[in-house]
Amino acid sequence: MLLRCLACVLLLLSLAAEPSSALRVSRPSIVVILADDLEAGTLGHFPQITRHLVRQGLSFDRFFTADSWCCPSRSSILRSQYVHSHGVWTNTAPEGGFERFNGSGLERSTIGTWMQDAGYRTAYMGKYLNHYPGPMPETYVPPGWDSWHVPVRGLYDEYGYRLNSDGDPVEYGWAERDHLADVLAGKARGFIEADDRPFFLFLAPVAPHLPANPPVRHAEAFGDATAPRTPSFDQADVSEEPAWLRERPRLTPSEKDRADELHRTRMRAMLGVDDLVGTVMDTLRKTGRLDDTYVFFTSDNGFHLGTHRLPQGKTTPFEEAIRVPLVVRGPGVPAGASTGELSATVDLGPTFAELGGATVPSFAEGRSMTPLLRGGRPARWRENVLVEFARPANQVSAAQTPVPGYRALRTRHHTYVVYETGEEQLYDLRDDPHQLRNLARRADPALLEDLRARLEAMRTCSGATCRTADTLVPP
Repeated sequence: MLLRCLACVLLLLSLAAEPSSALRVSRPSIVVILADDLEAGTLGHFPQITRHLVRQGLSFDRFFTADSWCCPSRSSILRSQYVHSHGVWTNTAPEGGFERFNGSGLERSTIGTWMQDAGYRTAYMGKYLNHYPGPMPETYVPPGWDSWHVPVRGLYDEYGYRLNSDGDPVEYGWAERDHLADVLAGKARGFIEADDRPFFLFLAPVAPHLPANPPVRHAEAFGDATAPRTPSFDQADVSEEPAWLRERPRLTPSEKDRADELHRTRMRAMLGVDDLVGTVMDTLRKTGRLDDTYVFFTSDNGFHLGTHRLPQGKTTPFEEAIRVPLVVRGPGVPAGASTGELSATVDLGPTFAELGGATVPSFAEGRSMTPLLRGGRPARWRENVLVEFARPANQVSAAQTPVPGYRALRTRHHTYVVYETGEEQLYDLRDDPHQLRNLARRADPALLEDLRARLEAMRTCSGATCRTADTLVPP
């Protein structure tokens, strides 16, 4: 009997000596890294993202934002709702911003609360919603987040900011170690290492959002880079376009030079995010968690740098603004693969929930992408993506967005837009991937009728009905 008990003790001691992953429950951990204003097609510039994510994961070639503007887009990610449902239309109060999201009670149910209720340790680090903390104290931490490290002042400078760290405002200065991307990397490392339980970590670095301040070590990178000269750069013929675009002049030489300068600055700032990715992946490996962790890398919206006569900016329905990168690696995800299936930022929340066994509330409007992560495709999958934009009433904000309000439908082959002015755009992306020929005035009436009906179904959908509307196809 004594020998048997001694054997039991030795067994327990040996288990205690095993790596923590041996004692961990089977549910995976999830890391989400959300860049700010990063357009699709840029990930190849960044060695850590390329090595750890693109080559080891699944890239989504047709992944779209619900709104090509920061706060409405992030609200859609947090809630899995289109903008017409969550009602955060702009970056500033009263139509939008953190004040609108918080004041409408939307924080009571987000991906943070869903994952926390499912037993996950949760953390949010980096940019939250525009103008946070607004009317709330700088110590305010929203529901659903066990760990919280979010700037409350000096966000876009990335140096000389104040960080709300779990309810305690902390000042950061101008030493290289204070760069926000590096601080977030250190916070992420500590969170991953702190506990063996499955975790949900949402990392939201600021780059490459302007003014795009890179870490000092990357200040000279991309010295000869220029903004991509795609066919839509300084678009020559806009005669068939809506008035807002027809009224824009061709780019001047100084505007082209400025676009090149901004491109270099933005790419340098992204190298700080690339280093953050390397830190996260190295920490996952060292803690034995790499094989049971899903890592998602994406952006809230894209960005124009000279395309369609826009020296800089976003908020348009063009591909440069609405198509964003998404790459995912994790258990069962094919390495170095890609998919052309349509997906959207509203699909992220249901995907996290299914992977983690969380309950998705009835108001959610996206669909889980887990079948795509496993190399499959359901019989009924998304055929339509809705993109919405409302021009702000605030004159300062409106000056940054020359685009009227619109509703847009992105299908496999078309982009169809209806502006609040009544003007329309239609592009056949098979023949015109750079969206240079607006076909709205001469398209087949049957095609226009179909696209209008599909857009109307998406524009008016709510909850589960959105997962019917998004599967509608031509009769």
